Amino acid sequence: MSLPVIATAGPAARIYRPAKNAMQSGKALTKAWVLEFEPTAARVPEPLMGWVSGRDTQAQVRLSFDTKDEAVAYAQRNGLAATISEPQTASLKIRAYADNFRPGRIRW
Repeated sequence: MSLPVIATAGPAARIYRPAKNAMQSGKALTKAWVLEFEPTAARVPEPLMGWVSGRDTQAQVRLSFDTKDEAVAYAQRNGLAATISEPQTASLKIRAYADNFRPGRIRW
């Protein structure tokens, strides 16, 4: 599956919609679209303390947009080579609580 690329010049970026946190049931931070820059330089561990550092300041930038079109327009306006990742939809299995007690239910 190939992802659409907006532009071919400029720094590489990724546009996506964050997934829901698996540890919680809330979906508060999953509505906005996020534009993140792809890392351009490797992160290097500092020999004495082991801290990881890098010279790529764009890796710290994370922009949020209300819609995908706003994020795409920003990437085109600034000449970013952006890759768009569409969110996967969750399939809901809506069942009634009474289904737990129906006569034909298989019990393990």
